[in-house]
Amino acid sequence: MIVLDPTDERAPAQREPLPRPASLDGARVGLLDISKARGNVFLDRLAELLAAQGVAVRRYAKPTFAKPMPPDLRREIAAECDVVIEALAD
Repeated sequence: MIVLDPTDERAPAQREPLPRPASLDGARVGLLDISKARGNVFLDRLAELLAAQGVAVRRYAKPTFAKPMPPDLRREIAAECDVVIEALAD
């Protein structure tokens, strides 16, 4: 698998994707809204579907899609979630 990183790195770091969990049972799932138009609509529906399956869901939002995620928000999500789903929409 090749993972493309859209940042402007002159010497890109090699990153291996983490393994996906076999199940979301017992997982803390974070839903990250990057603040693009209608991303919240998608995440609202996804949160409903996950909650109906008994999955614990936490919501997060970047202040703006135009800049990287603030480090404090990144640490908060990493400490509170096992899995994160990011929404892009327009």
